[in-house]
Amino acid sequence: MAFRWRYEDAAGTVVDGPDEEFADRPEAEAWFGGAWEELRAGGVDAVVLLDGDTEVYGPMSLHEGPEPS
Repeated sequence: MAFRWRYEDAAGTVVDGPDEEFADRPEAEAWFGGAWEELRAGGVDAVVLLDGDTEVYGPMSLHEGPEPS
């Protein structure tokens, strides 16, 4: 399986973002570490890490403070 990110807005609706695929979780997380500010500036409010179609974790907010309800 390939790791990838799903991008969500504040309502939890899937939005468009970079269509990157990664060989493993550390590679995906390293890419995200350099891209999260640009994603947030582009309207992404949260991300979910996927392994294929399986959710690994998330949604993870791109904003400081408590997770949105």
